[in-house]
Amino acid sequence: MSALFGEGRIGGLTLANRIVVSPMCQYAAVDGVAHTWHLVHLGSMMMSGAGLVIVEATAVEEIGRGTLGDLGLWNDAQEAALKGLVGELRCLSSARIGIQLGHGGRKASTRTIPERWRGEPLPAEEGGWTPVAPSAIAYDEGWAVPDALDENGIRRIIAGFADSARRALRAGFDLVEIHGAHGYLIHNFLSPITNRRTDRWGGSPENRARFAVEIVRAVRAVWPRELALGFRFNSTDWTPEGLALDDALDLARRLEAEGLDYAVMSSGNIRPGIAVPPATPCHQVPFARAMKERTGLVAMAVGMILHPSQADEVIASGAADFVALARPMLDNPRWGLHAAAELGVDVAYPPAYLRARPNNWLGYAQVHPLASPPHSTLQLDRPRSVSSWDRPAVASAPYGTTKERAR
Repeated sequence: MSALFGEGRIGGLTLANRIVVSPMCQYAAVDGVAHTWHLVHLGSMMMSGAGLVIVEATAVEEIGRGTLGDLGLWNDAQEAALKGLVGELRCLSSARIGIQLGHGGRKASTRTIPERWRGEPLPAEEGGWTPVAPSAIAYDEGWAVPDALDENGIRRIIAGFADSARRALRAGFDLVEIHGAHGYLIHNFLSPITNRRTDRWGGSPENRARFAVEIVRAVRAVWPRELALGFRFNSTDWTPEGLALDDALDLARRLEAEGLDYAVMSSGNIRPGIAVPPATPCHQVPFARAMKERTGLVAMAVGMILHPSQADEVIASGAADFVALARPMLDNPRWGLHAAAELGVDVAYPPAYLRARPNNWLGYAQVHPLASPPHSTLQLDRPRSVSSWDRPAVASAPYGTTKERAR
């Protein structure tokens, strides 16, 4: 058994393996409501072989959306759509289902990625709005200057996170992840680059962390302990003016004391023009290792983890407890199933896809040659054989019987 396909635990949840589908914005919502595209996209992720699928960044209030196409979870229509979506997804596999909650802060009110050839900020005549932030500092030249939040606004947003978590619980999610990175609102409060306040929400590291701490405290108060609660950290701002790894670790200890279960270690995006290291394979894994070794949180590694051999080595080496993949899953929605074959692990297949299982398809080895060299800056072993596929194929229970799928 490879390390990647061993069982794992996050909080009160047991996951079948260590593969996670990262939240990925789809820009397909209408008024924050999930539609057919979300079912098709997330349905394919549920059949990827991953142990956990996390729904894209979902705004806790209307002005917290990054774009007009972002999901939301601040009203009944959005909650009802997500509840229906979760019910449909559970018919497809035994993977756990999570949702990421966030607020765009000063990076809200932009065009969607397909539209950005026209410029990123969304003009008022196209439905744009004034974003909010801890301080009135625009993200970049040509972007709207955000309104600096007052005490009432800060309290409203903290309560919004808790309310969205309640809605996520009623919708049937197993896990909530709070987005505290990538230059969005929580990260805006944390970083001295974007937080110039002199009140209790700014200045010292403790004051700048207060917003994140109070959000996690409010969410944990309504989110059951038997389910999982996580936080996407900014590991570094990649500039001496900003946050560094020690700041993330200090925040992690504060959040662990509030009942946080896991940490996702990302970085950057606090403002344009900051030089970052090349996006080489596994370049953020050391941040996850530091979190795993220096706190009690479950650590999740992200960023340019491309190949099964890389992902397996990240787990086997003890650098992280889980790996989360985004674009590799868009490129190959069966990434987890193909990883199992490459690593010599026999896993459950959806019954309708059993004919494509390696031991059922003579062409599998030609389409997926396993003799390629390892693809990593890590010291990885060559991919292993697939001798475990020589047993007869059977329809596997984790994907449910016909009667179970009909319920």
